[in-house]
Amino acid sequence: MITCPAWSGKSFAVLGLARSGQAAAEALLASGADVMVWDRQEEPRAAFEGRARVGDPMSEDLTGIDGLVVSPGVPLNTHPIVERAGHFGVPIIGDIELFAQARSALPPHRVIGITGTNGKSTTTALVTHLLKEAGVEARMGGNIGLPILGEEPLPEGGVYVLELSSYQIDLTRSLACEAAALLNITPDHLDRYDGFESYAFSKGRLFTMQGSGQFACFGCEDAQTRAVCNAAQSRRAEGRAICLEPEQYAAMQGDWPALQGPHNLQNVAAAIALVEEMGVTRGDWEAGLTSYSGLPHRMEVVCEHESVLFVNDSKATNPASTAPALAAWPADPEPRVHWIVGGLAKEDGLGECEAQLGNIKRAYAIGEAGPRFAELLGGRVPVERSELICEAVKQAVSNAEAGDIVLLSPACASFDQFRDFEKRGEHFRQLVGALSGCDIDDICEPTLAGNGDMKGEAA
Repeated sequence: MITCPAWSGKSFAVLGLARSGQAAAEALLASGADVMVWDRQEEPRAAFEGRARVGDPMSEDLTGIDGLVVSPGVPLNTHPIVERAGHFGVPIIGDIELFAQARSALPPHRVIGITGTNGKSTTTALVTHLLKEAGVEARMGGNIGLPILGEEPLPEGGVYVLELSSYQIDLTRSLACEAAALLNITPDHLDRYDGFESYAFSKGRLFTMQGSGQFACFGCEDAQTRAVCNAAQSRRAEGRAICLEPEQYAAMQGDWPALQGPHNLQNVAAAIALVEEMGVTRGDWEAGLTSYSGLPHRMEVVCEHESVLFVNDSKATNPASTAPALAAWPADPEPRVHWIVGGLAKEDGLGECEAQLGNIKRAYAIGEAGPRFAELLGGRVPVERSELICEAVKQAVSNAEAGDIVLLSPACASFDQFRDFEKRGEHFRQLVGALSGCDIDDICEPTLAGNGDMKGEAA
């Protein structure tokens, strides 16, 4: 695990003992800190009995506490812990801030930070893959994989690649990334913010923590991201904050089987810019893009059966993230996509999906938002009111013809029927195997989930 001698003798409270909270508490204890822990569940508290004080910071005296470490899942805009911590003058931080504080004690290294509403996980995994393929020691963490504090430190010259949600950035004060990317900003998780502007400001804070000579790149396809880019350019040396130009790689995209669709072209452009900043050559990243196999639940090709392609894009939890998936298979000349859509809606309407309706051969409306999607799509594309994914897959298998695509890209959260988007995607894969006759045993690998603190669908 990552430890820091600067924490020795200091006092911390840790609120929330999911994976990142457990890792933070363990790292603090191993560093010689005095630690108080709390979780609503008894089992995670019991794991620290005899090694840390167990107490609820909402009722315990916080005098002398140097930092209150909270889970990114704690809503800072509504939780009473914010007022209580303020009363005692205790800073509220997260595990990423602890990592930032520990950096000076680690072997010399660099950090890449990646944020954005959509595409963070794919870009983070891709950057890590490209670095490793080029012979650079790299480790990813943050909102993907294992909590960063639970990882072993990299040797000298290593690169930490962090996927950072807005929730994690909110809890971070001093992470100066050597290179950082903002892919896009679209409305999402607005229940945690005082409007869209506040959400965008949260994303932008990653770049205000950087130094003037550190590198930043931006998707620039939306007004909010362009605004953050402009602000970063005004604070940096020339050429250290750039707008990405994905189109320059379009002719190469056919060589990347796991990176199809216009959204992945932007993800690739960001990844290339970041790894080139780390010294990776064109020859190395070209080879790495071809060998990249993709992440589960993100435009994941489950199988092809009787010339019908089955694609699991369960991670698409809002219309902005679904639209690029619909665009990946344009009508040729007739529409080919059988779209499974619905769940727990984050917004009303089709959003950016509206422009891609010409690619949809038939839609299958599921979940709580199913009736609303059926209403929105009715008269524009053929629609089945399926309600359940099992019924939607059954109908799609029956209707699909050679050359068609059966696409689960729900544009909604999963919580009406599933614990998280991973469970929804796994269910889809199992159904595809059972109903289509595909042999998907080798494809149903363990999912690379988020850090377990934000219900798997963080900003």
